[in-house]
Amino acid sequence: MEPPSNETRAPSRIGDRPTSDVVVRLRTQEGRDDWLYCHSHVLVEKSKYFADRLSENWPTCQILDSRNCVEVYCQESDFDYHVNVLRLLYVVMDGSVDDMWHGVRNALSCLRVAVELGCQQIITACVNYLEAVPWEEAEEDEILRTIPGMGSQVEPILARLQPVNSTAIVGIFLSAIRFATSSPPPHMNDLKSSAQEQLEYMLTEDDDAPLLMADDEIKFEVRECVMGLLARFNNLLETFFCESGESVTMAGEMLLFQSYLSDMSWACQILGKLEIMREFVSTWTDASEKIVKAIELASSKADVLEMKLKVIEVASKVLEAIGYGTVIFPATKRLHMVMVWLPFVRVTKRLIDSIPTNGDDALTFKLDGELWQSLESAFVSIIVALPSGDQAEILTEWLGNEHIRYPDLTEAFEVWCYRSKVAKRRLALLGAIHGVTDAL
Repeated sequence: MEPPSNETRAPSRIGDRPTSDVVVRLRTQEGRDDWLYCHSHVLVEKSKYFADRLSENWPTCQILDSRNCVEVYCQESDFDYHVNVLRLLYVVMDGSVDDMWHGVRNALSCLRVAVELGCQQIITACVNYLEAVPWEEAEEDEILRTIPGMGSQVEPILARLQPVNSTAIVGIFLSAIRFATSSPPPHMNDLKSSAQEQLEYMLTEDDDAPLLMADDEIKFEVRECVMGLLARFNNLLETFFCESGESVTMAGEMLLFQSYLSDMSWACQILGKLEIMREFVSTWTDASEKIVKAIELASSKADVLEMKLKVIEVASKVLEAIGYGTVIFPATKRLHMVMVWLPFVRVTKRLIDSIPTNGDDALTFKLDGELWQSLESAFVSIIVALPSGDQAEILTEWLGNEHIRYPDLTEAFEVWCYRSKVAKRRLALLGAIHGVTDAL
């Protein structure tokens, strides 16, 4: 009498010794040795490895407990996953059960064993699961260590990690820069900050190259977006002035003013990376006196101090661009920036230093020490590049000011003294050299 067909055979269960005809012997180098009673028709149908081992073409066949025996050696760390895969061979993989994997790590380990044993249905189920679920960072790293080399059948898992084409990158960048500079309402500040952070990351060269290389089209779009932000800032400045000279009291305008300043401080980072600072620096320079005056018209002392900090953050980036030659300005404009911002920075630093270090607002109003140092260095760089007469005027005022400690212009003073002392000798020597040259 013939054995029942697959359609009429009762469902088999792993470990059912009376009905089993195969022993799968799982062994490890550490001496672990487990016997799992299985059924050849299940193993042959769902595993290429077992189909080969149980075929007539296999040269030898071991007998254990009056049954065919297939030995499988594995690492101790993979032992439980081999057991799981053998159990899954008895599960109907029809897509109706998705919670059988118990997490990414377990599914990944089962996939590794399934590939080793050639269990196509389990491979497909694992791939579908891993491709669809979210991964934690550590899981993602493990996937990257495990999946490559398994072949094309598991490639869908890595779809989310594949680099996208440059057109898609540019599209995302432009959409993000437009949103990040659009001055959205306050309840969207978190979204705006996230967009700004990612835009800066996209342009940063760290262990990896920047995500995109900006061409003229991208630079033009960034410049237009930032100039739109500057235009809104300048329009707000105009509202701060009234014919009667009354002080500004509208809290909403103050918050908007600070928001614009924060966005411009961030925008300077982007402009610097793209090497398109000039237009921003020029516009800020032209508006400098108006910005300082607008803050003086503000009424709330707390708001004023916080705004001054925001202004200084932007001004420092502008002064650095001028001082280090990123943006080339004539001496008159460079002198103008020093005359406007040096007194402002000096007074603001004194106000901040006067805040008690243990007060509730101490941390709020303390700027990073590196920023103050950068400002000081920028002032020195600008001053030593000015005509000597302008340097003398600035240094004379500095030496007579009660707040001489900041910014410390000692370096500029030393350079001016040296240049002034040797100036006649240098020029005379230069004249002599030229005279000899002309005679020749």
